[in-house]
Amino acid sequence: MSTIKVDTVKNRSSAINLPNNFKIGGLSIIQGYTSSGSEPGSPSTGDFWWDSSNDKLYRYIDGGFKELSIAADSVPLFMGTRGVFMGGSVSNSASNVVQYVTIASPGNATDFGDLPINQMYHAGHSSRTRGICAGGYAGSGSYINNVNYITIGTAGNGADFGDLSEARAFLAGGGDDTRTLFGGGNATGNTGAPNNRVENRTIDYFTTANTGNATDFGDLSYWRDYLTATADATRTVFAGGEDYGPSGSSNVVRDTMEYVTTQTTSNVTDFGNLTVARYAPNSGVIADLTRGLFMGGYGTGYSNVIDYITIQTTGNATDFGDMLETNVTPGTCSDGTTGIIGGGSLGGSAIGVNSIQKVTIQTTGNATDFGDLTTGNLEYPTACSGQ
Repeated sequence: MSTIKVDTVKNRSSAINLPNNFKIGGLSIIQGYTSSGSEPGSPSTGDFWWDSSNDKLYRYIDGGFKELSIAADSVPLFMGTRGVFMGGSVSNSASNVVQYVTIASPGNATDFGDLPINQMYHAGHSSRTRGICAGGYAGSGSYINNVNYITIGTAGNGADFGDLSEARAFLAGGGDDTRTLFGGGNATGNTGAPNNRVENRTIDYFTTANTGNATDFGDLSYWRDYLTATADATRTVFAGGEDYGPSGSSNVVRDTMEYVTTQTTSNVTDFGNLTVARYAPNSGVIADLTRGLFMGGYGTGYSNVIDYITIQTTGNATDFGDMLETNVTPGTCSDGTTGIIGGGSLGGSAIGVNSIQKVTIQTTGNATDFGDLTTGNLEYPTACSGQ
């Protein structure tokens, strides 16, 4: 083994000539570089090769050239392969059941565990690893401010996360991989709405990885409940719902869409309009990197309509297709390619369903059958995905 000790370096204007190089672990610290249309011969570990014929960069590692590339995310980071349905209402009683499917593989749901409390009329969102559901009704008493979470990749029971800024139900959830937003809803106290109505316009946010209570994000344009949301990597779009208008004198069913930049606290900005005004549509984000979907609900009648938007381009929604039947309040989520729709209430019957449907987000058309939930007659679930 050689040892080098330097006391003085002279003639600093010229490079030091080390004809035998420095070596660490027997390997030269100098990395070779070749630009050619064919693989260079006799490379050393760490050498780079620019394949000029195919515009690709390689590095010599473990006896071979390995391609170096930067892979872009193909789906929003908050999505994953496992879709999870949380809570809901079974025969008008709140449920704590959590169940899951593998979104790419049609079939029936499997039991996941239980939420710490019964929850219906609530909303959900997730990071890729943690699912959150907030607010709603526990089955007795008033609406709740409870926020609960699950670890999506590990089946088991949920745990307490924190609290919303106030108790409310029929709210909407969205966000990105690090931040979860909940907007609107129906509250039990005076929310500042006209004529002391109980609708809410507040948007709360949470850092999804850190348990704790809500922080104020901003406001919706109206005090609104029974709304929905979709999201991509940077925007959350709230849509539909019902409110009592600026005067507070009568019920108004909305076709309004409005958005926020998820990482920037602020009030909403107008986005456009749904194809039809509706309230009580889906709960949970169906989207990919460019397109977001909304479905079902009630307007002039019960709806099976699916709309889509390009999330980064403001404007009105476009017809996507139809669900298998009219449906209000289904739980929805996606893996960034396929969206699934579970549970809900058949239009006009007030009977919950256990069916799961699916759509391909980039292919307009009608939904097709996916499988069944473990829970029959399930209304008002919420859903999210991860892994």
